Amino acid sequence: MKYNSIKYSPKSLFRRATLPFLLAAASFGAIPAAVQAQESPKEEDFFKIMKVSSPEGTVLEVGGLTMMPNGDLAISTRRGDVFIVENPTSRRPYFRKFASGLHEALGLAYKDGALYTAQRGELTKLVDTNKDGKADVYETVYAWPISGHYHEYSFGPKIAPDGSFFVTGNVAFGNEQWWRGESRVPWRGWTMKISPDGKMEPWATGMRSPAGLGMIDGELFYTDNQGEYMGSGGIWHVTKGAFTGHPAGLRWTGMPNSPVKLKTEEFDAKVNPRDFKNAAGRAIKPENVINEKFVTSAEMKKFFPELRTQAVVLPHTILGISNSEIVKIPEGAFGPFAGQLLVGDQGQSKIMRVVMEKVKGEYQGVAFDFRAGFQSGVMRMVFAPDNSLFVGETNRGWGSAGEANAGLQRLVWNANNPFEMRNVRATPDGFEVEFTQPVDRKSAEDLASYAVQSFTYKYHPVYGSPPVNNQEHKIKGVKVSEDGLKARIIVDNLRQHYVHNITLEGVRDKNNSHSLIHTTAFYTLNNIPDGPKLSMKEVSTKNSGVAYGKTVIPTEIMNDRFNFKLKATPPEAKNPHTAKPAKAGASSTAKKTATPEKAPTFASIRPLLAKNNCLACHNETKRQVGPAYVDVAKRKYTNEQIVQLIYNPKPENWPDYATEMPPMPQVPKAEALKIAAWINSLVNGTSASR
Repeated sequence: MKYNSIKYSPKSLFRRATLPFLLAAASFGAIPAAVQAQESPKEEDFFKIMKVSSPEGTVLEVGGLTMMPNGDLAISTRRGDVFIVENPTSRRPYFRKFASGLHEALGLAYKDGALYTAQRGELTKLVDTNKDGKADVYETVYAWPISGHYHEYSFGPKIAPDGSFFVTGNVAFGNEQWWRGESRVPWRGWTMKISPDGKMEPWATGMRSPAGLGMIDGELFYTDNQGEYMGSGGIWHVTKGAFTGHPAGLRWTGMPNSPVKLKTEEFDAKVNPRDFKNAAGRAIKPENVINEKFVTSAEMKKFFPELRTQAVVLPHTILGISNSEIVKIPEGAFGPFAGQLLVGDQGQSKIMRVVMEKVKGEYQGVAFDFRAGFQSGVMRMVFAPDNSLFVGETNRGWGSAGEANAGLQRLVWNANNPFEMRNVRATPDGFEVEFTQPVDRKSAEDLASYAVQSFTYKYHPVYGSPPVNNQEHKIKGVKVSEDGLKARIIVDNLRQHYVHNITLEGVRDKNNSHSLIHTTAFYTLNNIPDGPKLSMKEVSTKNSGVAYGKTVIPTEIMNDRFNFKLKATPPEAKNPHTAKPAKAGASSTAKKTATPEKAPTFASIRPLLAKNNCLACHNETKRQVGPAYVDVAKRKYTNEQIVQLIYNPKPENWPDYATEMPPMPQVPKAEALKIAAWINSLVNGTSASR
């Protein structure tokens, strides 16, 4: 079902990889005072993840969550059970099995005394008519075709303002073309609107793996994840007749009740499906091609009026890899973030925060990291009456950063105000950043505190896309509000239809000189708003060019005190496990030459893994979304072979992993070789030297 990266400028990459080292190095007196700062609070200092006790033997592979009017929590599971949890926020919640025997129930909603869940092939109504605490009526509201393919998950429902239900359906995959999503039966790859009396209206298509539905202020949104024709995950606004990008569902647009009229043949004429065969007549899997001529989904909108691009892009491996449910934060919950959106991620076991605005009739907005560290993949979320957040989790068959197979946890705010970017809004000449606390004016008026890069993705039949058309933007000026709660930055050469990565490493809060908990925001600029631009006479153009613009770090500190410098692996260096010993009688000099260079340690290679987002899917010793590095080492690839697999992965080599690794040609070859050398140094399940 799976719902692997961003190329930054050298300055941005250096900031990201070295900031912790900079703060530590300040204690040696070698770093200018401008970059010194106190240790800043973290996510967990404000939002605590709490365990929810469940009965022994109960496996909560959560597929759906909903709150009942009386404060009870209802849970549907992938194993086909429905539980009602009484006093769910207490230390001893009581679990009661309400229903069983369902088929992969991946959503749950309450309406008029009944629970509704989407099974594989139907929307089911569950009712307890005799009031004994268990469902005695299992009623099919509407059934849709299924082919039996494992990937034909169904999600929902979400209740529309008129009382009807929205349900989405995953695509299947081909047999020989196992990489290509296909809609084998109606209405796979579609959103369906189903009335309470069982009438179905096809609503929109273009979905690949639409696991996360959200009814936000009466409008329908959904999340999809990276895959073929999906360069990255994100949030789409789903209106009737929309086509959100994946072409499999276009197979059914010729049916009389289809609101989408775009045909597969029309689509393929503009976006090459690369349906090629080799000399033996076997299908060839499309691979990413470096330096090729490509198209973007935004460019295709002029040919396909139905096409809807993401309202908000959630950059793959940065803000999740398997985006799931969307929920709105209620008033009174989570302090300064009330009214904003949370989006779960199953693969990275975390939650992101999103704020949208409408510009020229189209949704767009900003996304931030919010809270990581959940025990399993975040699949479903629902707010409790006490304004805590229940988080339902699962990873079976899909993998997740959280190592548990399943779980139910609760996220609780401690009522303290974190120093964060509360929001980012587009302006005609840049962005306005709003903060949750007043900023230190000196740091906020320094252009060196800010950086902006932009990028987009290819629109092609390859699984995922590297970020492309990367560009760093000059910050020309900044205006800080009198109350210190807003900073408006002038950004040179804004790019419509691009994701803008806005980093504020240098901004500090007014009272404690703390840095932001999350210094990075990703704004999807579908449209540049009209309106007045700032005059250069009213902005600060001061640029210290030291702390975060033109960073100067003594190399001896980085190399000697923090083990940051990574020794280059010469091209002729061999795997230490296969290197041949020196011949008897050889000189000491020859023996020294034949000794393999000491392999990098995990501590020294970790900055590269983090910078290139490898840790989003891989662990040194444990299987996660992708294989453990020790398992890769067992394949005995050469360093060069590993580099080529980074650039063009071969998921057929790992058939028991549900998520394909996307092409990552943006990883510099020198760094890829260092990573490969470290992988090949793994001995007995761990690094030879940590």
